[in-house]
Amino acid sequence: MLALIPLFPLLGFLINASVGQRLPKTMSGAVASAVMVASFVISVMTVLELAGRPPGARAIEQTVYTWIASGDFVLDVTFRVDPLAAVMILIVSGIGALIHIYSTAYMHEESDGEYARYFSYLNLFAFFMLVLVLGANFLVLFVGWEGVGLCSYLLIGFWFRKKSAADAGKKAFVVNRIGDYAFVLGVLFLFVQFGTLDFQRLAGMVAALPPEEGVFGAISITTLLLFIGATGKSAQIPLYVWLPDAMEGPTPVSALIHAATMVTAGVYMIGRNAVLFSHAPETMTIVAVIGALTALMAATIGLVQNDIKRVLAYSTVSQLGLMFLAMGVGAFGAGIFHLYTHAFFKALLFLGSGAVIHALHGEQDIRKMGGLKRYLPITYWTFLIGSLAIAGVPFLSGFFSKDEILYETFHDGHTMLWLMAAITSLLTATYMFRLVFLTFHGERRHETAAPEHPEEQEPAAVHHAPSDAPSHHRTIAPSHLHDAPPAMALVLVILAVGSVVAGYTGVPHALGGHNRLAAWLAPSFQPPAGTTETVAEPEAAALELTLMGVSSAIAIGGILLASFFWLRRRELAAALARRYAGVYTVLLNKYYVDELYDAAVVHPIQRGSERGLWRGVDVAVVDGAVNGTGTIVAEGSAVLRRLQTGSVRAYAGSMFIGVVVILGYYLWR
Repeated sequence: MLALIPLFPLLGFLINASVGQRLPKTMSGAVASAVMVASFVISVMTVLELAGRPPGARAIEQTVYTWIASGDFVLDVTFRVDPLAAVMILIVSGIGALIHIYSTAYMHEESDGEYARYFSYLNLFAFFMLVLVLGANFLVLFVGWEGVGLCSYLLIGFWFRKKSAADAGKKAFVVNRIGDYAFVLGVLFLFVQFGTLDFQRLAGMVAALPPEEGVFGAISITTLLLFIGATGKSAQIPLYVWLPDAMEGPTPVSALIHAATMVTAGVYMIGRNAVLFSHAPETMTIVAVIGALTALMAATIGLVQNDIKRVLAYSTVSQLGLMFLAMGVGAFGAGIFHLYTHAFFKALLFLGSGAVIHALHGEQDIRKMGGLKRYLPITYWTFLIGSLAIAGVPFLSGFFSKDEILYETFHDGHTMLWLMAAITSLLTATYMFRLVFLTFHGERRHETAAPEHPEEQEPAAVHHAPSDAPSHHRTIAPSHLHDAPPAMALVLVILAVGSVVAGYTGVPHALGGHNRLAAWLAPSFQPPAGTTETVAEPEAAALELTLMGVSSAIAIGGILLASFFWLRRRELAAALARRYAGVYTVLLNKYYVDELYDAAVVHPIQRGSERGLWRGVDVAVVDGAVNGTGTIVAEGSAVLRRLQTGSVRAYAGSMFIGVVVILGYYLWR
C-alpha cells in the first residue's frame, strides 16, 4: 500500500490539471482535499502496522519497478517506511490535508480555472514531497527533491501577472538550483565511493569505516556537498534569501512550504543519512555552526519586520536553524522532534495570519492593524496558542522540542552554540508577541484602504487585466471585519490542539516521561545491523531540569519584554529605533544581503553578458558552433547533390570504377 500514499495526490493533480477547468470550485477543492485525506488515512494504517512490529523490524518496503539496470548496477523505484519516514508521511499528508481544506475557503474568490490550477499545484507538491520522504535511495529522493523545487516555483508565482510574485518564484527556483548542484555532486561522489545509492546499504558500508576524526576526507567532502544542498532547500546561510520572498504566494502556500513540506527536506535528508554524517565530525560542526548563526540572524531580522507574513517567514528560517543545530551536535531525534512540533504551530500561525489578511481584505502591515481581538476571536485565540508554543512557554509543544535541542547542545559541550540558541529563543518570544500585540491588542489605529483581493489585488485585476492595471481599494470599517469562515476556523482549531498536545510524545525523563518519540526514531539513526541502546544518565536529570528552567524563564522574559515595549510603552520602542537608527535600518533591510548578492553576483553577470560575454562567448562560440554545423552540412550536401545526376550510365560507370579500385587495392596488398 505504500505506493498509494503518493499516488493519491498525483491522481488529484491529474484530475484538476486535465478537467479541473470544467469542474465547479466545490468539486475541484473536494477532489484535492479528498485525495490528501485518503493519503493520510493510508499513512496512519501503515504507521499502525509499523508500530505493531518489534523495534528492530520496523521497516516496510515496496518495490514499484526496476528503474535502472546497467551491468551489476540495479536501481529500483522503492518506497520504504521506517520510524523516521513514518513521522514525515504523517506530517506531510496530515498537515497537508488541513491546508487543502483551509484553502477551499481562502481561495474561493478565484475563478474556476484558477482555483483548479491552484489545487493541482498543491496536490503535485504533496506528491513530490511524499516521494522524497518515502524514497529508499538517493535517486528516488532526488526526484521528490527536484519536484518540490519545481512546485515551489509554480506556487510562489501563482499570481504570475504580479511582477513581485513572478520574481519571487524565479528567485526560489534559481537559489535552489545552486544548492541542488552541490547536492548532485555529493550523490555522485557517494556512488563513486560505495557503488550504491540505497540508504540502508550506504549506512551499513559507512558504519564499517572509522569516523574521519580531525581530517576532512572523502566522507566529509561528500556530506558537506549534501549539506549545501540542504541549505538551499531548508533556507540556511547563505542560501536562505528565497524563503522570505516566498510570501508572495497565497498564504496557504506559505503554510505548506514553511510548515509541512519543502523546507523540512534538508533536515530530513540529514536525519535519513545520520550514520553517514556521524562519520564526518568536521561537517557536523559546520552544520551546527551554520544552524546557530542562521537561527540568531533570522531572529534579529524578524524583530523589526512589519509585514505579518515576513515576520513568520524569518521565524521559519530561525526555527530551521535550531533544527540544523540539533543535527550538527548529533541530536538527530531532537531535530526531528522540533520539525514535528514546528509543523503544527507554524502551520497554525501562517493560516492564522491568512485569516487576518482575509478579514482585512489584503492588509499585511501590522502597523495598520490593532484591536482585532474583539472582531476575530477564533483567529486570536488560536494564533495566541501558536505564539505561546513557538515561544517555548512551558508544557506546550514547542517547549518540549526546543528544550531538548538546548539541553543536547549544552550537554554535548557546545556552550557558545547553546548561548546563541538561548538568545534566539528570547528573540523568538519577543518578536512573536510583538506581532500578537500589534495585530490583536490595543485600538484600531486607523481604517486602512486595502485591496479587495486577499493577496493585494482583485482576482480580475490579477488574472484578466493588463499587468499595469491599478489596484482597486476600499475602506474597511470595523463592522465589516469577520472571523475565519467555518472551513478555515475548523483547521485553526485542530492545529491549535496539535500545538498544545504534540509535544507530549517526547516528554523527557527528567519530567517523569519516557520520550517515546526519541525511542521510536532511534532505530532510523542506527546502522542496519545496529542495536538501539538507551543509556540512562540520572546525573543529567538535574542539568536538564536546570536548563529547562532557564529556557522557560527566557520564554516568559521575551513575552514580558514585548508586553512592555509594544503593549504598555510603545513610544519607547519608537524611541529606541530612532536612537539606534543605524542598527534598526540594517535589520529592517535584512543586513543588505540581497543587495550584496545583486552587487557581487547578479549585476556583474548581467553587465558581462551584455558587453563582453554575450559577444565573445554566446555569439562567437555558442552561435558559431551551431551555425557552423549547419553551414558544414549545407555545403557538404551541395557537393553530394551534384553526384546524383539520374543517368544510369553514370551510375554504372561509377560502380565499375569502384569495383576496379577495390580489386586493385586487394591485389596491391
